[in-house]
Amino acid sequence: MDIEGLSAIVTGAGSGLGLATAQALSKAGARVTLLDLDEVRVKNAAAEIGALGVGCDVINSSAVEAALDLAEDRSGPIRIVVNCAGIPGGMRLVGRDGPVDMEAFARVINVNLMGTVSVMTKCAARMMQQEPLNQDGERGIIINTGSITSIEGQIGQGAYVASKGAIASLTLQAAREFMPRGVRVMTIAPGLFRTPIADHIPQEVIDGMLDGRMFPNRFGEPAEFGRLAVNIIQNPMLNGETIRLDAGVRLQAG
Repeated sequence: MDIEGLSAIVTGAGSGLGLATAQALSKAGARVTLLDLDEVRVKNAAAEIGALGVGCDVINSSAVEAALDLAEDRSGPIRIVVNCAGIPGGMRLVGRDGPVDMEAFARVINVNLMGTVSVMTKCAARMMQQEPLNQDGERGIIINTGSITSIEGQIGQGAYVASKGAIASLTLQAAREFMPRGVRVMTIAPGLFRTPIADHIPQEVIDGMLDGRMFPNRFGEPAEFGRLAVNIIQNPMLNGETIRLDAGVRLQAG
């Protein structure tokens, strides 16, 4: 898919992976709309790249539809979506105080999984109504954000693992469902990246992670995530797959 001039949506775009992806898409020529729960932050971020920033709670269906309407009014039919909105979910299934707090567990599922599905399906439905972009019949692409934790099974990450594992499981199913209408679905599963979430990790924990069993032996930069998203969009043979972006790291159980 030729990105130049296409309308793109990036969620969780006020910072971290989402912001870097929005920047990469804008540089590639896309007309980008940045969505984030923090309206002030996302509008400031969007202004820096000459894009549209919209405050949006991805678990609010009406807010999502309104944001998509704004994006299409400004930039035309949505053809590219990258879902980066998400929250951490560190909690044991059974901790010192007993079984996991189900309200806290559900919040992680609602934002990370339900929010992703909401944006994905609403955008896919719009894409399917458009004319194909090329001789392959391609109408659009959706890239979701998973995590290697859903594969590695880290202790104390039950809610996060469940939310990201579901996204990975949906990838091929959604891709197969959308294939007849020319919409691709991919997932990127990042490893250790420099994001606002990582800023809360104690240095001694980081030092333990960077033990030489990965290369490069460092945290990934958000721009490297954004670059992969652009590469996926440009390569039409990538569909229905989850790509690990993790420098070969394999995490300990906990």
